[in-house]
Amino acid sequence: MDYTGSSEIDTRKVTTLRLLEMKKAGQKIVALTAYDALIARMLDESAVDLILVGDSLGNVVQGLPTTLPVTIEDTIYHTKAVVNGAKRALIVADMPFMSYQVSEEEAFRNAGRIMKETGCNAIKLEGGKLVVDAIERLTEAGIPAMGHLGLTPQSINKFGTYKVRGTDTDEAKQIYNDAKLLEEAGAFSIVLEKIPSELGKKITDDLKIPTIGIGAGPDCDGQILVYTDMLGLTVDFNPRFVRRYANLFDDIKKAVLRYGDDVRKMSFPSNDESY
Repeated sequence: MDYTGSSEIDTRKVTTLRLLEMKKAGQKIVALTAYDALIARMLDESAVDLILVGDSLGNVVQGLPTTLPVTIEDTIYHTKAVVNGAKRALIVADMPFMSYQVSEEEAFRNAGRIMKETGCNAIKLEGGKLVVDAIERLTEAGIPAMGHLGLTPQSINKFGTYKVRGTDTDEAKQIYNDAKLLEEAGAFSIVLEKIPSELGKKITDDLKIPTIGIGAGPDCDGQILVYTDMLGLTVDFNPRFVRRYANLFDDIKKAVLRYGDDVRKMSFPSNDESY
């Protein structure tokens, strides 16, 4: 792999143990989402440490208003593609809505199926106290589990809004306590989404396992964004926590318009581009 400009990057396969080592060393964890082999390869060759096959595929790939309709079959399909494209990064698959909430046994069975059929390295579950038993069962069976607290998109009908969570004392305390419970249950890491920076720092400082922030401040052990947001492919979603590093929506449109003009004017293909 050619990590241009990143000569000091450790090119070994990233594992859950490696993430713990990175936290201890104060080395920030770089994470992004991906849903196909091509993007996964690009991220992997750009030294991304963790790739999440998020249920955000419902929004990004399927054009749905929420993540709730995403199925286990959808997750397996896209995770297999990502695994085929990435070699170094730790690959984590989101467990879809209602694939783990019904019972500990069902969570165990579905997580095992995702791991077995995709070859991913770990799974992610949303929630705190209610998923503790499931995480304990998964961890005991050798299935690494990542937690997710704060704004949990699968609970949008409960919250009724995508606003920042943990702004009041009671909810902040609950999120903090849930983080401790997830760590005790065996979670190897926790995503903290859209919570105050101060709360993100406190949780990060008090946990031995790494935190991955998305709208949770600069003090988390790592950061994650949906890759389409970061690359400017998503134009109708502009949350405060997203920094756009490109404007590919407009760039791609311009390229397609040029292609269309060339086809209509019969300037493509040229003699040199024909057999």
